[in-house]
Amino acid sequence: MIIQESELFRDLGPEVINEIAESMVEEFYGKGSFIFKETYLAEHFYILEEGKIRLSVGEKGRITHLISNPGETLGWSSLVGRNTYTASAECLAPSKVIKIEKEMLNRVFERNPASGMVFFKRLAGIIGERLTHSYSALLSAYEGEALPSYG
Repeated sequence: MIIQESELFRDLGPEVINEIAESMVEEFYGKGSFIFKETYLAEHFYILEEGKIRLSVGEKGRITHLISNPGETLGWSSLVGRNTYTASAECLAPSKVIKIEKEMLNRVFERNPASGMVFFKRLAGIIGERLTHSYSALLSAYEGEALPSYG
């Protein structure tokens, strides 16, 4: 089951995994399709089963991140208190994802707070890795120029 391949769900109890698995929906997208776009209502969280998805921020997609490994996640804006997605998710190849409703996931973790704590600590780690990747990409883009200030 793909949920067990995702680092976010590793070591969560079988009862939690089974409850989440019961409400997962498998979706297929063709090359060039968008799973969601920046500013769409953030109501779902996704796990990649197969394919290749580019996450891009901004009209011209200047900041990007590639999702290509089974078990990688996207759409986590929905889980961190944001009403809209912060990026667009475009399929660069035919892709299969698992869709999980954020409200259902929140209810599961409210009933199982220890599992929720593990999940959200791992999510914070993934967000941190992507932030570090974005910083590296920005630094490369400004190589030889005055660097922008980030506050």
